[in-house]
Amino acid sequence: MTGPEHTPLEDIRARIAQAARIARRAPAEVTLVAVSKTHPAEAIRPLIAAGQTVFGENRVQEAQAKWAPLREEHAGLELHLVGQLQSNKAEEAVALFDCIHSLDRPSLLTALARAMDKAGRRVPLFVQVNIGAEEQKGGCAIADLPALLTEARSAELPVIGLMCVPPAGIEAAPFFALLDKLAADHGLAGRSMGMSDDFETAIQLGATHVRVGSALFGARG
Repeated sequence: MTGPEHTPLEDIRARIAQAARIARRAPAEVTLVAVSKTHPAEAIRPLIAAGQTVFGENRVQEAQAKWAPLREEHAGLELHLVGQLQSNKAEEAVALFDCIHSLDRPSLLTALARAMDKAGRRVPLFVQVNIGAEEQKGGCAIADLPALLTEARSAELPVIGLMCVPPAGIEAAPFFALLDKLAADHGLAGRSMGMSDDFETAIQLGATHVRVGSALFGARG
């Protein structure tokens, strides 16, 4: 007889733990952000039932509709914004999310500072770095990172780390290593890096938050 098959969540947790051990890190140092964008509440509830508490969404409007009832049903859930954020949605994002991974420009910094002051709430932030210098991608240019971090600290915004999405189709490790170095150089503890195809590599290179969607939920809805 064969044993029961692992669920996708169990499999991902085991792979995170193994990657952490290889890197001589504690698995508890890595937060799994289950990226539930485009997937309905019915697909999310089994993960909540299995103990997953941290979820990621790409869009403010989609998250508002989906997570209000889920949060009423379940206490202790943590919601992260992992997609791009328009400045005019800053107030809604600060009200809804427990962490924002996509601060990438001064205008958004100003909008978030104003929204947090108004709400009396400080939401932890990652600065998204355009690690591959890709024109089509969001993210702060590496050369502009020091100035943006200085401005964030002046505004008393709680920047806890850096985030990146490496270029598709090429080896991600050098980009993860660069983000790790940039975070260390700027005294930041958080590294939001690694997705379904490369999170193990990211963990071995210092990731503290991995953003896993398709490996947990299957293809997008």
